[in-house]
Amino acid sequence: MQIKKVGVVGCGLMGHGIVQVAAAQGGFDVVAFEADQGALDKGIARVEKSLAKLAQKSVEKGKMDADKAEAWAAGARARITPSTDKADLADCDLVVEAIVENLDVKKSLFAELGATCKPETILASNTSSFPIAEMGEASGRPERMVGLHFFNPVQLMKLVEVVRTDKTDEDVFAAARGFGESCGKVPVGCKDTPGFVVNRLLVPYMVQALEMLDRGDASKEDIDAAMQFGCGHPMGPITLTDYVGLDTTLFILEGWCERYPNEPAFAVPGILRRHVEAGKLGRKSGEGFFKWDGDKRS
Repeated sequence: MQIKKVGVVGCGLMGHGIVQVAAAQGGFDVVAFEADQGALDKGIARVEKSLAKLAQKSVEKGKMDADKAEAWAAGARARITPSTDKADLADCDLVVEAIVENLDVKKSLFAELGATCKPETILASNTSSFPIAEMGEASGRPERMVGLHFFNPVQLMKLVEVVRTDKTDEDVFAAARGFGESCGKVPVGCKDTPGFVVNRLLVPYMVQALEMLDRGDASKEDIDAAMQFGCGHPMGPITLTDYVGLDTTLFILEGWCERYPNEPAFAVPGILRRHVEAGKLGRKSGEGFFKWDGDKRS
């Protein structure tokens, strides 16, 4: 299968990044869809700002002269077609969903896409926590459904998880991996398992750190320092939780605990719930387990 035209539904934090890498690194024609014109304009503005920044860095590093860098950014932008009309997604070879993490909303969208897009279209979700199979069934074409889980910020993070269900066709899975490679990413394949690879390992690790903190086994500073300097991690698990967002972490864990009540690795630390109830959501709210002033932690 050959992918030439890509649709991205959602132009927010993750969606605008997927739009950018597909157009700039992948060289694909991209339809950037948002239901709301204001949200679409904001997302496209973020893409244009990011392209300009990358072009400037290329000049500063001597990779391109100013004219070539400007032409590169303009070429990438020209391959992006903003739209508020779902019909514009109909002839895309691949459509990637990057909307709110609400399974019912996603399933409703995939039902629409299944009815709108050409039969050959591959449908993909950027979800980090929901079963791909359920969205595939909602679409009416489960054999053409995959997960394409990019990481934030999409423009910089090299990984994309390519998720297959029991019904995903082999050629669809191969095409999805190829798309990730074309976008300059390292694709890793996995089954449709909770959290896929990264979050299945990472979130329980964060849970254990929070439970250690709740028990008073060690201070948050020492837990983080232990994993930074003992394991070479760029940041410790408590700081990482603040970065991810305490409410986001809680949302993922509550969903997993509800769906998989017999999985011992899935648990909600009491300290996490108490912080969220107090409005301490992490870096984005200015306070989580640490206090934050922008990117500066105290």
